[in-house]
Amino acid sequence: MRGRNETAHRVRSLAGRILRFAVATGRAEHDVAADLKDAPAPVASSNFASVTDPVKVGESLRTIDGYSGQPVTALALKLAPLVFVRPGELRGAKWSEFDFDNSQWRIPGSRMKMGDPHIVPLSRQAVEILRELERFTGTENYVFPSLLSRGRPTSENTINAALRRLG
Repeated sequence: MRGRNETAHRVRSLAGRILRFAVATGRAEHDVAADLKDAPAPVASSNFASVTDPVKVGESLRTIDGYSGQPVTALALKLAPLVFVRPGELRGAKWSEFDFDNSQWRIPGSRMKMGDPHIVPLSRQAVEILRELERFTGTENYVFPSLLSRGRPTSENTINAALRRLG
């Protein structure tokens, strides 16, 4: 049963916070959740796939360069390794967030995982890719709009499917 172990840890943690508050305010004598600390089995963590060998990084970049699908998807694949942002932040990029005069991408906190605004410096190569993207989507709100509904960003599956096709 996937996720139950992690859920058990989260519930125990939440119960512990509530019970510690109860002890601090005189509503309880003891935090019984602390006694359950090791009761749930440890959560097995898994790492995401990554390429760290410089030779394989080069191979991956050359493979991306050879992508022959949708032009906007190809440019998204080329931009991703230059900006190092999460896929959701990349696909949700809006033209209004880019400052080409200062070579910056200003991602508002509302779109960031931790809620803080984030400034991504743009290399010359990243700016060139974005200028090329302007030809395709520069009149849209999103840099990578959905093929089905221009009012939404592209699906996360679009880029993932392209990567799977590349191997």
